[in-house]
Amino acid sequence: MARSVVDFSKISRVLVIHLRQFGDVLLTSPVFSALKKHAPHLEIDALVYDHTVEMLTLHPAIAKVHHLRRRKDLAFGARMRAEFELLRDLRARRYDMLISLGLHPSAVWLNWILRPRYHVVPQKGGPYDRLWSRNFTHVFKFTPNRRRHHVELNLDALRQCGLFPDEEERGLVLVPGEGAETSVRNRMAAAGLARGGFVLVHAPSNWTFKCLPPQRTARLVEELAKRGERVVLTAAPAETDLALVRAIRAACSVDTVDFSGQLSMKELAALIAQAKFVIAVDSAPMHIAAAMQTPVVAIFGPSNEFTWGPWRVPHRLVSSDRHHCRPCNNAGCGGSGVSDCLATLPVESILTAANELLAERASMASGRMADGPPQPGIAVRPAGAQSRSLAP
Repeated sequence: MARSVVDFSKISRVLVIHLRQFGDVLLTSPVFSALKKHAPHLEIDALVYDHTVEMLTLHPAIAKVHHLRRRKDLAFGARMRAEFELLRDLRARRYDMLISLGLHPSAVWLNWILRPRYHVVPQKGGPYDRLWSRNFTHVFKFTPNRRRHHVELNLDALRQCGLFPDEEERGLVLVPGEGAETSVRNRMAAAGLARGGFVLVHAPSNWTFKCLPPQRTARLVEELAKRGERVVLTAAPAETDLALVRAIRAACSVDTVDFSGQLSMKELAALIAQAKFVIAVDSAPMHIAAAMQTPVVAIFGPSNEFTWGPWRVPHRLVSSDRHHCRPCNNAGCGGSGVSDCLATLPVESILTAANELLAERASMASGRMADGPPQPGIAVRPAGAQSRSLAP
């Protein structure tokens, strides 16, 4: 419970902290929008890892994005100098309020160093909960049933302070910028791609247990090509991502446009904005598609679609209905790194979901949906998969 309702008219600077991965950081973007809408005078900064800054730069509500260097190749002395410079910059900003959206140890030491008037954190739980909570002025709770989307969990930090976001403030915000958009237009022209004339397939994830076997993705690409779709493959420059794309292309009998390892996150967002629709596993590009309002077919295995599914965008979720253990949140079956619920997922279920999504979009575009979009429901598919839409 909050110890006080914050009077935002009496504070001037807020720092929002989330030291996680790309998709997690993007899902914090409505927090900045809501804060700025309710308290326009605020200067709102962000603190994220250096490799995720593109998720928040150019956000219209953010004054400055600070970053913590996470590179392991830096010498100890260089890392210490970088962290000292960061702390010096943060202290110079004289924050009245810190909002830590994750259970990262930085919440404690930044509280000690920056001495804000207010500091909002999530509840830790477990035997150290009281020791954790006593350091902060406001603590918000995570829902125990794991069926609350992470965007709403982030916004609960504001609700705990007495600020309740409006509906229009809850959308994801990602601004590619003119440079990224120009770069993508040039790449598309060189590859002969037109706006809305291609399907973007993103097969890799930071976690391999979230990925389909390459042979299944290759068959998906082949089936899309048979239906007249041009397919663009994307991936991060990490070797594991590139190796997966190489395996997909080796198993695939049709041509694709391969942009894997070639795009910045801003460029990827600009490319996704031009796509007909996106097919992706649970990964950052799935969330980027939601931010760019590009329809997306999202493939889920061990991870929880209720917490991490596409946010406020036309979409379909595809997952196994044979594995009642999911979502288990394990790193593969028994911690093996291989998820049977994905290894056996039928390609037909993904294609069916894509067809449903396209039919819905075509119907909306032609004006035959005067009563609004369909209500969310579950359509159980044969051959061990289900396709469904969850509308937050």
